[in-house]
Parts: sequence; structure tokens; C-alpha cells
Amino acid sequence: TMNLDKSLETSEDSGLPKLPVPPLQQTLDMYLKCMSHLIPEEQFKKTKPIVEKFGAPGGMGEFLQKKLLERSEHKANWVYDYWLEDMYLSNRLALPVNSSPVMVFPKQNFRSQSDTLRFAAHLISGVLEYKSLIDGRALPVDYARGQLAGTPLCMDQYNKVFTSYRLPGPKIDTLVAQKSTVMPEPEHIIVACKNQFFVLDVVINFRRLNEKDLYTQLERIRKMADIEEERLPPIGLLTSDGRTQWAEARSVLIKDSTNRDSLDMIERCLCLVCLDEPSGTELTDTNRALLMLHGGGTDKNGGNRWYDKPMQFVIGADGCCGVVCEHSPFEGIVLVQCSEYLLRYMRGSPSKLVRAASMSELPAPRRLRWKCSPDIQAFLTASADKLQRLVKNLDMNVNKFTGYGKEFIKKQKMSPDAYIQVALQFTFYRCHGRLVPTYESASVRRFQEGRVDNIRSSTPEALAFVKAMDAEKMELLWTAIKAQTNYTILAITGMAIDNHLLGLREIAKELKLEKPELFSDTTYATSIHFILSTSQVPTTEEMFCCYGPVVPNGYGACYNPQTDHIIFCVSSFRESAETSSDLFVKTLEGCLKEMQDLCIKGNTEAKPTDSTEKMDGNTKVMKNGSKS
Repeated sequence: TMNLDKSLETSEDSGLPKLPVPPLQQTLDMYLKCMSHLIPEEQFKKTKPIVEKFGAPGGMGEFLQKKLLERSEHKANWVYDYWLEDMYLSNRLALPVNSSPVMVFPKQNFRSQSDTLRFAAHLISGVLEYKSLIDGRALPVDYARGQLAGTPLCMDQYNKVFTSYRLPGPKIDTLVAQKSTVMPEPEHIIVACKNQFFVLDVVINFRRLNEKDLYTQLERIRKMADIEEERLPPIGLLTSDGRTQWAEARSVLIKDSTNRDSLDMIERCLCLVCLDEPSGTELTDTNRALLMLHGGGTDKNGGNRWYDKPMQFVIGADGCCGVVCEHSPFEGIVLVQCSEYLLRYMRGSPSKLVRAASMSELPAPRRLRWKCSPDIQAFLTASADKLQRLVKNLDMNVNKFTGYGKEFIKKQKMSPDAYIQVALQFTFYRCHGRLVPTYESASVRRFQEGRVDNIRSSTPEALAFVKAMDAEKMELLWTAIKAQTNYTILAITGMAIDNHLLGLREIAKELKLEKPELFSDTTYATSIHFILSTSQVPTTEEMFCCYGPVVPNGYGACYNPQTDHIIFCVSSFRESAETSSDLFVKTLEGCLKEMQDLCIKGNTEAKPTDSTEKMDGNTKVMKNGSKS
């Protein structure tokens, strides 16, 4: 279903290089180095010969490497399809919390329903404006920041923001890209209100609705949603279930033509706008994050969603607003860019409700109808139960660390991202007495169709630092930060190991070969069970991003470094006896404080001749910012 010709053409036109396939031996050596200190010695003794056998001259590894190199010849990006399937489409977990990140906007102060709808109309205008920039290829190209700054980045992901749909399947989902036809159909948005879905046409007679028209239509939708007798079951709940369950429910739904038509309208819409009821909870940062992630469950706004769509703009009557994003078509940076554009648009362009002349007779928005068999009712009950369990299970802590921010770290001539990653390792070690395989997303958008690779932050150097006693600690902090920075540079230049190992594993499967022992070894399973899943999502507008853990006994840690503070969003599951978000955050504050003290102490000991030369005497200077 993917319209590949179009995406290929856009990549090749961009003049960006292709993603390289790293040398085999380099990846195998790095794999051993990444894992040796994270597993028992006995286990490592078994793994080393397995890896050596795989990499032996004339062995399986060399053969698969040759096949990968061939693949990279005729594909714009050799890992893209493998990666998309492995990371998202074959994952069977429910999208909310487990997969879909959210952007949490500052709390809005709506005094009345008309305030809320005005905000919604204004936001939709911004969405249409942004979409026309994407369609007209008029978005300015993103350039890398931080490490190796200034390189142009692949813009492909933006083309999927309003045109993709993640279709559930029994074993694997499909990322559907709508083909643009010569005669585009009237464009529409789906508005969710009180668990009902409404079609809002945003282009009528080839003309884009202005804000006043949008407001009028939203008001009509609100009124329609209030009619008790018309109310239909909360079908959106089905999209919050596990992917296999939802695929099964959907195949039952589409037996009826009414349902087929409704699904078709949702699957082809630009995005969703979810008009939420007040949640009745105090809207702290943490609570707004929870409400964005799962809607507060069945009794709140959990059914007022359609999780398969890439962008859902949530507008709560109580001022709880943000964006829920289906992650498979694009990375967090795209979500940030779009969200920031909208917030700036709404701040900068005064609401045009008053001046605009309204379109004479707007056709009324229509409610999507559903025919619910007893089977569907049973699926709905199961989905509702599952969502309630997820709501109870999620343990979230959003914390604004105000001790210091990027500025202090840069003064130490250290990369803020590397520094924060080392702090997260320090924190995990303090809480759990060991280090674990860690995931930090690194953009590979310097290459055609590039998405991400993994920076494995639990380096041997980080372990040496977190175990050290005070005497040598500063020296080891430097070494840990250098190791982290070096890994970051490898990752963003396409030389990390995760995508490469995935490619070798998948090409063996594709060629119907016996699974190489390297991939059935327990060390490999451990290496991709990311107990700590982290990501830097910096913003320039006041908002923050968060997501859930990727494994039952893990943490999700998203951070947003600002000049004088850092926002940390830490999530874990209550059902795991091992984890606690509150303890992690409390420990993190202490670790950040200790690292600051260490730096300050290190500075005075280095006795700089003048302030600009801090650290230059005894330390190799690193000139860099954070990762892109």
C-alpha cells in the first residue's frame, strides 16, 4: 500500500548521501564492548566465541554483509523497511503509552465553551496552513544542530504527517500512504466529541474554510454530540487495544457497509481534533502528561481518540491540551516542529473570527454511524478493560529540574546531551546497583530516508564513572562524557550497531537461512530489551514531550534541556516491583547536583588562568553541543 515511487523520488532529489553499511568487524567488536560489562562473566564467555564464529573469514557474517551491501545498492535506504517493521509495525502492544508519544501544551484558560471552540478553530487554521507548506514543498529544510551541526537533513518524514494511516493487521500492521490523485477529494478532519466522530470538511467548493466557518461547524458538532438519543458506542476504544485484537475487531466491523464507510472516512482524514470533557483532576504537569498519554481511561476521554492516525490534537474544555502522535511515520522532532509552528501561529496571527465573511450555506458536518453487533460489544468491553488496566499501571513523574541547565554544562565544555545521558546512567546505578542496555534515539536524517539508530549509553566508561569513589571521579566523568559523545557521532554518521545487526538478522530471514546463533544467543535478547529508553526532545516553545516505557520492567525518560533548567518526564509501570518513577526522579536530582559539585570542584583544582580557559589545562576540550 505504500506509495514508494513518490518517497524514493523525494529522497533522491534531496542530494543527500545514502545511509552507509558499517564494516562487519567494527560492529561485532562494538557489540561485544557494549555488552561485556552488562552480563554475567559466564554468559560473556559463551557469547564471545559465537560472535567470533559469525565474523570468521568465509563465514555467515561475511555472506550476509555482502547481501546487505547489495541491498544498499538498489534501495534508497537499506534498513528503512526492516527498521519500520521491527520497531513499530510488528509490535503487537497497544499504541497508547507503549508507542505513541505526546506533546503537552501549556494549560489554557478557557472561560467558556466558545473559548474552547475558538481555540480549536484557530488551531485547525494553523494545521491547514502548515499542511499547505508541506504540500507546496515550502517548509524550510531542517539543519543538524549539536554534533556535526549544519548538515541538511532529510525532510521525507514531513510528507507523512497528514497522509499516513497505521492499519492494524493480525501479525503485522501496515503503514498506508495515501496516493495523491489528480483530483484530490474534498479534504476533511475528523472531530471527536463525547466519543462520537464527526466529519468536518475543511475544503468546500475548492475553497478552504476560514476560521469563522470552522467555528460555526465546530459549534454545530458540539450541539450534535450533546443529543443523548443519537449517541453511539465509543468505537474509538477499539484502537486503544493490542494491535492483533483491534485487527480482529476491525475485520468484524467491516462486514457491515455503514461501518466500512465510517472507517474509510477516518482512515482518509487529515488528522483528528479531539474535543475533550473536563477530567476533574488537578492539571499539574504530571497529570496533563497522563491525560495526554491515555485520556484518563474509559470514564474520562480514553474513548475520544482514534490512535491509528498520526496526529490527534487534543483540546480539553478544562484547558488540558496537546498532541497525541502515532509514531511509525515520523520522529519526535517532526511532532515538535509542527506543534511549535501551531503555537506560534496562534500567538502571532490574531483570531480572524470577527472580520471574515462567512460562507453562505455551509453543509452540516455529519456524524459517523456504527452498527454494533454483540461481537463488537464484546470487543469494546475487552478494550475498555485493557485501557483501564493501562491507566492504573502507568507511573509518571514530570519534573522541572531548576538546579541548572544547558548553560552550566556548556561552560564545562561538555555536551549537554552526553552529560544528561551520563546522569541518567548514574541515577539508574544508584537506584538499581547495575547498568542495563539503554536506548537513546539518534537521528540519521543526514541520509536519504533516514530515521534513527541507537546510542547505547550504558558504556563501560559510564560504569567506571558511576562506580568510582571521589578521588578519581572527575577524570572518569570526562572519560564517560567523551565515550558518550563519540558514540553519538558514530550513530548520527550511520556507524552505530543496532540497525546493522537488525539488517544482518532480517536479511538472513529474507533469504530463508537458518537463524545465525548470534541472534538466538541470550546476550542478543538482553541487548535489545531496553530497560532504560531515553530521548532528548528539546523545544523552543513552552511545552514538553513524554512517552511510556518500552518494556514491562523499564523506564521511559524523555528530557528537554533549557538554558537554566531541564524538564524530565520519567515513566514506569506500577506492576513492576523493580521500578519507581518518583524514586528515579528524586535520585536524578541528587546525581545532577553531585555532578555539578564535581565540575565546580574540578574547576577550582584546575586553577584556570582566566575564566575562558576553564578546564583547558588538564583536559582535552570538546567543542560541541547536544545531539541533533
